[in-house]
Amino acid sequence: MASELVRFSVSIERELLTRFMREARRRKLGNRSEAIRGLIRDSLVREEWAADEEIVGTITIVYDHHRRTLLDRLAAAQHDHHEAVLSTTHVHLDHSNCLEIIAVRGTAGRVQRVADAILGIKGLKHGKLTATTTGKRLI
Repeated sequence: MASELVRFSVSIERELLTRFMREARRRKLGNRSEAIRGLIRDSLVREEWAADEEIVGTITIVYDHHRRTLLDRLAAAQHDHHEAVLSTTHVHLDHSNCLEIIAVRGTAGRVQRVADAILGIKGLKHGKLTATTTGKRLI
């Protein structure tokens, strides 16, 4: 189902618009309308996060699989939060290093707690939570 497009005008300082459009081109955000729609969606996602709405995301980690007990602690943390962990993808980067991508879903607070539990495990080389809305409330 296609959404109805609505035209509206915005007054903005020339320098602010110039800077915005320069950044939009650099990031390949499309035309001005696409870039502004993206900003609005980002704002709504932040609102859902603040309201502890349901979100989805990935916890991406890199680690040396030779570290003693690290794999057991990673598995235990995921099992401790099984209600929010949807799946895990494991990639061998080289002989020692692995990349793991953990898909998560739940309220913003729950997803953050899962990320904190996993990212707080000693021995990880790097980790990051990336989250977005499930889209239930967005157009």
